[in-house]
Amino acid sequence: MPNPSVVLDTNVLVSAHLSPLGLEYRVFNLALDRRLLLFVSVPILLEYETVLRRPKFPILPGKVTESLAQIRQNSTHIVPTSTLSVSPDERDNRFLECAESAGADYLVTGNRRHFPAVWKTTRIVSARELVEAVFRV
Repeated sequence: MPNPSVVLDTNVLVSAHLSPLGLEYRVFNLALDRRLLLFVSVPILLEYETVLRRPKFPILPGKVTESLAQIRQNSTHIVPTSTLSVSPDERDNRFLECAESAGADYLVTGNRRHFPAVWKTTRIVSARELVEAVFRV
């Protein structure tokens, strides 16, 4: 069976950087190790960088630069084929667009209330749900 494909919401990356013992950190590293196939788009990469560099998060600038380089190196870049207005948070639509265009298995988020439970073929899940579903933990 091929590795599951994912799109990671920005809040997953923030949590991964702030809590290296959490499930979001594990999911992020599974993506960097290509045990999960990570899909990104230009708008997603821009949001990752903007949010991770916010002064309110105690993440060292060098760590952000390193993480973004790892993401670019270990992901598949998608150019979404549609513009969506499904989520009440307009920025979250970019993640649905990427997931739809990639045919991703999962969209991983810490904030499911802004997403439908399923979008096309993509299940919207938390980091815990992903790890439990995919790795049977």
